[in-house]
Amino acid sequence: MSEFITALNGVLWSSPVIYILLGVGLLFSILTRFLQVRHIKEMVLLMFQGKSSEAGVSSFQALSIALSGRVGTGNIAGVATAIAFGGPGAVFWMWAIAFIGAASAFVESTLAQIYKVKQDGQYRGGPAYYIEKGIGWKWFAVLFAFAALIAMAILMPGVQSNSIAAGVENAFGIKPVFTGLAIVLLLGFIIFGGVKRIANAATLIVPFMALGYILLSVVIVLLNITELPGVISLIFRSAFGLDSAFGGSLAWRLLGE
Repeated sequence: MSEFITALNGVLWSSPVIYILLGVGLLFSILTRFLQVRHIKEMVLLMFQGKSSEAGVSSFQALSIALSGRVGTGNIAGVATAIAFGGPGAVFWMWAIAFIGAASAFVESTLAQIYKVKQDGQYRGGPAYYIEKGIGWKWFAVLFAFAALIAMAILMPGVQSNSIAAGVENAFGIKPVFTGLAIVLLLGFIIFGGVKRIANAATLIVPFMALGYILLSVVIVLLNITELPGVISLIFRSAFGLDSAFGGSLAWRLLGE
């Protein structure tokens, strides 16, 4: 089993796959005329429009749900892992890949809207739906849904809860088992309440979490402001090695694209 996982990991993290993802993101950026720049104003306006209904969630609730998996543990563990593997130059590639990957994320979200369906009074959609209805590959849609279920139910929560438990133990000396139990209870209460409770919880928690993360980052930068020019210079000077590109791509995947 371990040999199979190692072989599969070698394929999924191989250079060709990373180049394909970058190429697709660049292609979408060109085809959409770099919408990630052109539509910044509209993005901000739409963020606070739309209302929650029995069938779906509001724009801001959808944003909060999306950000909940990207701000916090992912940023800390993902960035640290990237720099550990690729050095300071990985930061540059995280910037570049995030910019290019924004076009891929936009296209994926658009397809999810186009091919969503209403089931049991609520909207359902996502990659599995548009793979089946858009491309017509039901077998691949089922495979994707199964892989996503394993990733989102076991793998990703395991990585994030482990990072949280390790951080809490390091900061407060609380054993990981207690932190893990607390996470399970809170997460279970939210998830079993359905998408509405998930959206409401994300709306309450994520904005404060994101603002706190940003403010803390700004404070750290200000406290070390004299080092900033050297850090920026080091990032760009170290950016064009293969290790740095790999590290940036690794962080991109850990951050959920």
